[in-house]
Amino acid sequence: MAEPEFRATGVRIGKRLRSLTRAGTVRISGGRVELLTSYGSEIDSAPVQAVRASRPWFAPEDRAFADLDGKRYLLTLGERDPAPGEPGPPAAHRFIEAVRRAGGHRG
Repeated sequence: MAEPEFRATGVRIGKRLRSLTRAGTVRISGGRVELLTSYGSEIDSAPVQAVRASRPWFAPEDRAFADLDGKRYLLTLGERDPAPGEPGPPAAHRFIEAVRRAGGHRG
């Protein structure tokens, strides 16, 4: 299996006001975006071309929206990238950029 293009662990994944997991995984691999629970069960996945990632207005820097085939999820990643060797999810802006790169979106 190829190395994932993006992987973040310890991510809080929610839908509307409901928390689906507090320590989930977000992965971009093989042309798909996958949202997984802390146990590795799939919450949702979609081809990267069908995913839109954005930053919500008036929200902390550690939040990102992920729209997978029309279903919107709120992801709480990190405010900043962790230091090398330190645990913690990468910054939300890295997730947004990874979705844009993997999907072939420019700008």
